[in-house]
Amino acid sequence: MSVLMISDLHLSPERPVIVRAFLEFVKESAVHADALYILGDLFEAWVGDDDPSELAHQVKQALLDLGANKVPVYIQRGNRDFTLGPRFMRESGASLLADEEIVEYYGHRALVMHGDSLCTDDVDYQRFRRKSRNPIYLWCLVHLPLKLRQYIASNWRRKSAAANSNKASAIMDVNSGAVDSVMDKHGVDVLIHGHTHRPHRHQLIKGERIVLGDWEANGWVLRIDSSGFELESFPIV
Repeated sequence: MSVLMISDLHLSPERPVIVRAFLEFVKESAVHADALYILGDLFEAWVGDDDPSELAHQVKQALLDLGANKVPVYIQRGNRDFTLGPRFMRESGASLLADEEIVEYYGHRALVMHGDSLCTDDVDYQRFRRKSRNPIYLWCLVHLPLKLRQYIASNWRRKSAAANSNKASAIMDVNSGAVDSVMDKHGVDVLIHGHTHRPHRHQLIKGERIVLGDWEANGWVLRIDSSGFELESFPIV
């Protein structure tokens, strides 16, 4: 048996191939796991737990089916779906994780994160992140009319794409000092995260940083079992 970790699927109605790949992954792979971890950006945009879309229904039902098969699901918020809340967790049977969470399986211990908080060189984004995680701001946002939230989310995506096209690649990657700091804080020698869309296993002086990939031409999954960690990819067709 194994524990599976994925991130950055960016599910949306405009990406039906990725949605289908996720639903197949749940039915064919995750159903055999000891647990499934989703480390942020499951959705391209999540405007609130009252989302009535067919996509939201499909995802919640898929996760409920996992729970019915005794596979627990754990979800972290990402920068695209930071409004995921208690109602979604109830309706999907998933458990919401903190932004920094320690996991231990088969004798292996690691810190899991979405990873956006590690990109400290991106000053503009970190300013937005602090604002968007403010409980008062978040409460006000999710209580706006649904149509308005959908418009705001669409506008954010356009602005983000435009801003990122003008940023140096290094700015949008993690800061090594931030990585060292958070690993020291939690006393771990393995850090697992997504967000940067740069799948790789980085060997560090203090251990290892494993980066999950985004789902595009390929899907990415980290498998943890008694032998250790294995970062795998598979074609999405």
